Amino acid sequence: MSIRLGNSCGNCEHLSSEHKCGVHDVFVNAHYTCHSFSLKAKMEDDRGCTSCARYGKPSCPHSEKATAGMMCNSWAPEKVAV
Repeated sequence: MSIRLGNSCGNCEHLSSEHKCGVHDVFVNAHYTCHSFSLKAKMEDDRGCTSCARYGKPSCPHSEKATAGMMCNSWAPEKVAV
């Protein structure tokens, strides 16, 4: 099975930080797509304990071991695109 990035607004370079499409001048979410899609040149990969929504909270399954630079299978993003 191949794993691919979707041609959705969440991966498009035209999406602003306010979730507005720079081509169509409308507000969108990460699930939208169009024929003007252009893949971001750089994808961010800052996953780790310090960027996890569970870090330092009771829901962290490894709270005794969690520290900067580590990652586990329970990682969850702090920010979720709308």
